[in-house]
Amino acid sequence: MAETQSTTLSPTDVQSVEIQDTDTQTHISSSNVSNDPIKLDIEHAVVEDDPRMWPNAKKNAILIIISGASMIAGLCANIQNPANAQIEQQLRTSSGDISLSLSLFILIQGNFPVIWSAISEIKGRKLVYLFSVALFTLGSAIVAVSKTIGLVIGMRILQGAGSSAVIAIGAATLADIYEPHQRGTMMGVFYSAPLLGPSLGPIIGGALTQGLGWRAVFWFLVIWGGIIFSAFLFLFKDTFRKERSVTYQNVLKRRLREQQLSEAMDESRKISEKESQVNGENQTSSKDIEAHPTVIPASAIREVKLSISDVNPFPPYLSIISRKNNFAILIASGLIFAFSFSIAYTCARTLSMYYNYDALKTGLVLLAYGVGCVAGSILGGRWSDRTLARLKAANGGISFPEMRLESTKVAMVWLPLSVIGYAWVCQERVNVAAVCVMLFLAGFLSIWIYTSTLAYIVDANTGRSSTAVATNSSFRGLFAFVAAEIAVPLQDSIGDGGLYTLWAGLMVVTECIILLVLYKGRKWREASAEREKQNAK
Repeated sequence: MAETQSTTLSPTDVQSVEIQDTDTQTHISSSNVSNDPIKLDIEHAVVEDDPRMWPNAKKNAILIIISGASMIAGLCANIQNPANAQIEQQLRTSSGDISLSLSLFILIQGNFPVIWSAISEIKGRKLVYLFSVALFTLGSAIVAVSKTIGLVIGMRILQGAGSSAVIAIGAATLADIYEPHQRGTMMGVFYSAPLLGPSLGPIIGGALTQGLGWRAVFWFLVIWGGIIFSAFLFLFKDTFRKERSVTYQNVLKRRLREQQLSEAMDESRKISEKESQVNGENQTSSKDIEAHPTVIPASAIREVKLSISDVNPFPPYLSIISRKNNFAILIASGLIFAFSFSIAYTCARTLSMYYNYDALKTGLVLLAYGVGCVAGSILGGRWSDRTLARLKAANGGISFPEMRLESTKVAMVWLPLSVIGYAWVCQERVNVAAVCVMLFLAGFLSIWIYTSTLAYIVDANTGRSSTAVATNSSFRGLFAFVAAEIAVPLQDSIGDGGLYTLWAGLMVVTECIILLVLYKGRKWREASAEREKQNAK
């Protein structure tokens, strides 16, 4: 069965069909053509100015830009926390409204990437980056001058929408420029940037609030947004290639079928019944067109211009979650992210209530968690790539995406234990040094596993990586929203000990789901690919 989305052409078709622009087409002489079909993997379709062939310096610059942009998402979710008391006082609002501004921000930030992803698969990555960062910067500026909590909540929603694009499109950009065996390491580097947000956010927010007031927090975000916008405008070159996008190709096929059907119907009206009977064999009908296999030449890609009206994010979204392997790994990913959000949120509360720490000290303690996350992301990504390479070599040079999940086993035993350790050092109010150690271990081990699941989501969805990562972001946002809403009531009722013992149990469930995908995912994925292939006929 097919491992990836592909097109099979006969030897004669290879010479007669353009699969990319004529000025970059690889010509095959008849003497070198064998009688076997040639399978073209959409992930490796020949394209003009192939981003994977760009020099490492150019790729590294792109990695730095999107990593810097991804820090927006992490900072934005946490930088407001030290300023909440001052906002509540100056805007004469309630803690419920403040909580609502945070929860809605996370919900929108998690689900809006589905829209950005669909647009990026039609109009390219750069346009989406520029528009989304501009929205984020605008929202930040309006929050900074707001005089009512209603306007703050509304603009925080706009911030969430604007800051969300790079979460999904960033991973897709890395898939555009790196081969699968390199992605684990690069995903680890990329994802380490937003992971600094939960630790740096409270430090920056606390310092700005104490020194200049809560509005300075959002002016800081305006400045950061302006820097990132300028970097995308002047230094970033679009990595999207329509020939490698399943979403683009599917929309294009539909448009071409509609166009051919319309032309055939116009032609049939002009031909009399008698002529159609005489020339029946040469007549082109709508049935002929539907039955004929669709081959998309480069000329059609140039001539048929797709617009935003062609974007419907829901069919690609549903196609992702309809695969068992995707749905299972998305649940695991969502649980890990919800845990990460919950521990950063409730730890700040614990430190304030029981250790009497101010915003700055709280941020410094949470830095231990952030450092653990960054270390786990980078080292876990490298280990993921090394594991994939080792298993590929042992399998005769053949790899499949599930091999990558083997790298998560080394962290599975220790993650639930570290979560239980954190639960009870907080419950017993032991020295803050023990809290820092447990925060580091929980961050390191959880993100070690998450990095491999994120890389798997990209590898298992060839040609639609941005949609897959956007769907992952949607699950993350939904799970984090629920975690944010229930964390404080549970913390108040059963304490940190009970709450994070429950989370340790959920981490065991998460690990079981990942192991299920490791051993059953390939079979599920191949069955889904075959079903989709049959439905497309």
